[in-house]
Amino acid sequence: METLTAKPNDLVKLYDDRSGLWKFVRKDKGPFKSLEIIDNTLRKLGLSRNQIRVYLYLARSGVRKASEVSEAISLHRTETYRILRDLAKIGLVSSVLEKPLKFVATPFDKSIDILINAKKLRLELLERRKKDLVDVWFSLPKPEVVAGVKEVFQVLEGEEQINLKAGEILERTRKEIDVFVADSDLARFYHSGFIDKLEKASKGNIGVRLLTNNSPKSCFFAEKLKLNDVKYASLDREDLPSFLISDQEQLLFSIKANGKLSGGEEEEGKRVSALWTNYEAFIKALRALFMELWGSDASLKTAQMSIAGQV
Repeated sequence: METLTAKPNDLVKLYDDRSGLWKFVRKDKGPFKSLEIIDNTLRKLGLSRNQIRVYLYLARSGVRKASEVSEAISLHRTETYRILRDLAKIGLVSSVLEKPLKFVATPFDKSIDILINAKKLRLELLERRKKDLVDVWFSLPKPEVVAGVKEVFQVLEGEEQINLKAGEILERTRKEIDVFVADSDLARFYHSGFIDKLEKASKGNIGVRLLTNNSPKSCFFAEKLKLNDVKYASLDREDLPSFLISDQEQLLFSIKANGKLSGGEEEEGKRVSALWTNYEAFIKALRALFMELWGSDASLKTAQMSIAGQV
């Protein structure tokens, strides 16, 4: 087994979206892992896969002709020229006035600033237009709608959409929220900020119950929580999906995606997906499972007792 003897300057601290943990990667042995994390971040900031390929090649190789870029990353020359023009429009690529025409990438740190500021600007513009859009919507003629609440399903894909939905559900919770977080998802829930929101809700008039697997990882994160009702459960099945139930009226239930992109291309790992529903029978079934796990297993123990025992 190789012993880690690298100096701090030889290590890079990276956040892994899939595991939800910070990892230290050796600079000389982790380039592919590092590039994967950079690629995922740039996609979240709005760049397409081919735009990322073009930009990263230029950023790592210096001044290049479009034909050189096209050949290096095996992309059609016409598509390469189009992407270079698009990247130039948003400030990630500049043209070098030489014959033949060459291109150079904006330094990576400045490019990240550009993308983040552009996203902030779009959000600010939407915030400013929100009132006008709402006014226009309510000014439209109102169709005749049959009163009543329908039972519906909604599939959410991606961590951002799921985190937003979970936060929305928590904000609308009036009395109680029951949360089962599988061992494999606990780190992601913790780093997303949802656990912090649960802690704030528990200090108000909302009853919060959090249940998770009894494992070293769960114990590590549970000790950081400031919730009164946190319990571990010894489960026979480790693949029980995470779910939360709000006021016995809403259910958010994690599901597995097929790991394929829209173009049929295989994506490493499984994409994070979830199902939201207000379907009463489904909610009752999951609530019954939660309450059975919460109260019937003699091996259950509260996180607060675990913490108190270490003080």
